[in-house]
Amino acid sequence: MDKILLFAGTTEGRLVWNHCNEYKIPVTAAVATEYGEALLLPSEISDILVGRMEEQQMEEIIASREYGLVIDATHPYAKEVTKNIKTACNKQNTPYIRVLRESLFIPGVIQVDTINEAADYLKTHDGVALITTGSKELQVFTRIKDFTKRLMVRILPDYENVKQCMELGFTGRNIICMQGPFSEEFNLALLKEIKASYLVTKEAGSYGGFMEKVHAAEKAEVQVIVIKRPETEVGCTLQEVKEMLREFIPLPVQIER
Repeated sequence: MDKILLFAGTTEGRLVWNHCNEYKIPVTAAVATEYGEALLLPSEISDILVGRMEEQQMEEIIASREYGLVIDATHPYAKEVTKNIKTACNKQNTPYIRVLRESLFIPGVIQVDTINEAADYLKTHDGVALITTGSKELQVFTRIKDFTKRLMVRILPDYENVKQCMELGFTGRNIICMQGPFSEEFNLALLKEIKASYLVTKEAGSYGGFMEKVHAAEKAEVQVIVIKRPETEVGCTLQEVKEMLREFIPLPVQIER
């Protein structure tokens, strides 16, 4: 039976991992950080690769272990990572599946194309903003006047993330380190506590707590600024991927009597 290489690190990735463990399907999960590894449930039949990989490293791993399928469950905004996974699979003639998130239309929000546009909007509009776009592109928001007074950033509780925030000038009062997804009630309490006027988020679809943020903002009368997805992708829903994995489920052992 072929083994599966799963690029995880998202809610969908963890759900695919759990599904494979439940049905005894051997899988290797690739995650970028030790924190991502800690979020995966222990498994006796599967293993985990930890560390960020370039395209060449992906190709070498696929070739060396002769995977029969690669599942890309990385974040919808991780364009470069997905591009590298696709390229590695094409070079090794390995089947590839992209796990898609449902895209949702939300009335009343401000939609922008890029994170730079979100920062530009905040430059010309006063008020406290909760930034929930992740830690990688926070430097964009440091161009906002008095950003250490106006901005609160919510990031994953990872040492490198906190270090990056501190180096950019964010202080302890600006940084909220917690693992989501968060409930609507929690988001509502947080928005009220920091007296937010704006919530900046990426369009994460039905997973990752996106709608819980939007509904909380509505109740708190906070304006939501949504960064649209980079492009339309081709792939399968989480449920479709689970159904495809049926052919990888091992047959029960027949005991001769």
